[in-house]
Amino acid sequence: MTDIFIVSDNILSPLGVTTAENFSQLRLGVSGVRRHEDAAMSVEPFYAALFDREHFKQVGSGPQSSDASLDKFTKFELLLIASITDALRNSGIAAIDSKTIFILSTTKGNISLLETGANDPALADRVSLHGSARRLAEYFGFVNRPVVVSNACISGIVAMLTARRLIRSGQYEHAVVAGADMITKFILSGFQAFQAVSAGPCKPFDKTRDGINLGEGAASVILSSNAKYSSGIKLMGGSVSNDANHLSAPSRTGEELSYAITRSLEEAHLSAADIDLISAHGTATVYNDEMEARAISLAHLSSVPLNSLKGYYGHTLGAAGLIESIATLQSLREGIVLPSLGFSEMGVSGPLNICTELLSTPLKTCLKTASGFGGCNAALVLGKS
Repeated sequence: MTDIFIVSDNILSPLGVTTAENFSQLRLGVSGVRRHEDAAMSVEPFYAALFDREHFKQVGSGPQSSDASLDKFTKFELLLIASITDALRNSGIAAIDSKTIFILSTTKGNISLLETGANDPALADRVSLHGSARRLAEYFGFVNRPVVVSNACISGIVAMLTARRLIRSGQYEHAVVAGADMITKFILSGFQAFQAVSAGPCKPFDKTRDGINLGEGAASVILSSNAKYSSGIKLMGGSVSNDANHLSAPSRTGEELSYAITRSLEEAHLSAADIDLISAHGTATVYNDEMEARAISLAHLSSVPLNSLKGYYGHTLGAAGLIESIATLQSLREGIVLPSLGFSEMGVSGPLNICTELLSTPLKTCLKTASGFGGCNAALVLGKS
């Protein structure tokens, strides 16, 4: 079967505008999560990882055409432009190549426009996810019709797996996968209504965990079947499953996520003993972390070093799978396991090997997991080529 290589990547977050800047901050244990008092978003203070709003005046330049202007784009789209531009830079992959496909991952897109815009056809186009994908494709010159992946919190991983399948089908040679989400009053209030937002910094898998922190960010990863573009990492396998259990609550057994993990390992021709690191979804909600712990135990991975990056980035929704996968492949490159911020005492029933300090160790393969509303689950395996 065709190998799929990671060519280049970018993380754009409150911690930095490149993958290198982000990983440097992660190594130092720096978190983007802060306490915010913003009456326009919430009547109560809340913790989240948000961009300084001045950031959007400094978004980097891209391949603008004579009739294009960054003024035409929303903040959500500007994040993606900056992230994609950095990933494409020096990658050797051309957006205008007919063998390149663009895939957009997001859960909410421009939904913030509903809070202020007039209800008319123009607003409908601005808010539509396919509308954003079209505008971004036109900006960069992608010649193929873009693909949108919006499947709750597994969107980023599913977008990468969609790229892998499209390339392996022979339709394309390269894929540019990008994801982003902004946090708005609409989004924050929805999670608050679920009573899912923590009153302080989140604590994935900890005994005292009480909910999530939300986060803003964008990420891009370029994939190719051509080994000459490889950065030394392969996307080796992946799978998606669904609990078919509840609209918002995860499975109580973890069997369905375990199934996605096991299928991912089978696709990668690996066993549980071959995995060196797990980047968990780890939202710090009571039920998600318990389900994920049970799934990891069922997949015979309880002893593998594990972390959650939500303590650094918050939950970045449609960008989470991409941001955390890129940070994990950077861990592979540098042989570093990042600690799971906020964790101090085991709070799940299944035994887990949660990393609490920066660990330098040889790494060859890693597993990334995610779960989301609607009972969706996803997993992928990254490894050194």
